[in-house]
Amino acid sequence: MKLLRHGPIGSERPGMLDAEGRVRDLSAHVPDIAGAVLTRAGLDALRALDPGALPVVEGQPQEDLRLGACVAGVGKFIGVGLNYADHAAESGMDVPTEPVLFTKWTSCIAGPDDDLAIPPGSTMLDWEVELGIVIGDGGRHIPEASALDHVAGYCVVNDISERDWQIHRGGSWDKGKGHDGFGPIGPWLVTTDEVPDPQALRLWLEVDGQMRQDGSTATMVFGVAALVAYCSRFATLMPGDIITTGTPPGVGMGQKPPVFLRAGQVMRLGIDGLGRQCQRVTG
Repeated sequence: MKLLRHGPIGSERPGMLDAEGRVRDLSAHVPDIAGAVLTRAGLDALRALDPGALPVVEGQPQEDLRLGACVAGVGKFIGVGLNYADHAAESGMDVPTEPVLFTKWTSCIAGPDDDLAIPPGSTMLDWEVELGIVIGDGGRHIPEASALDHVAGYCVVNDISERDWQIHRGGSWDKGKGHDGFGPIGPWLVTTDEVPDPQALRLWLEVDGQMRQDGSTATMVFGVAALVAYCSRFATLMPGDIITTGTPPGVGMGQKPPVFLRAGQVMRLGIDGLGRQCQRVTG
């Protein structure tokens, strides 16, 4: 299934994408794409529905029908740094011996095609296409061997980062990762039955039509199962929590010389089978 949230900012409604690419409304069946809806039992209940019997939502998704973030009520938005060896190299950092974790504040979450406003004082605004893991059944101290059983599905994430705040302002990375709009997720959550191997997905990002990132989740240092298990050592994972898994090389900070986003530029990004995003940078 491809689950989504459609409608104006702050008034999104739950939905699913049918086989013809139309949005079907789920409001009569679930309050939102959140919480218990994302557990195995919740997803099984949605699978039992006949999409053809659900109301069609007027408009073409991501054209004249806005999509919101594909998950609501996210409790934790966990980031993983330097999880591609070649990205670590372009950042001038060692490949980590265990996952580097940081947080993206949930107030940064945005729709997949919402404009990105440059924050006041920002000078080093950067892009990062990433595979997002959406937790279904939660847990603590989850064994790696069963970690994928705790995943509801996957989505595209743009881990937008302000490098000056991240690197030069002291403390953890969080200051450069959690500003409003820095976490577009979606367009939809694709359930695990449609993603047979999360370590075999192409992910890409372009700025103003120029390809900047073109990689594969096959080159992740720590794979999806390892990350779910690892994160669950330090916090109880809950339905709807998101883990964003790192980015391949090609970020602006890694260009020679470095290149950062400017007002008027457009980012387009996507992951095979998971959809695409498009964000215009505004002043």
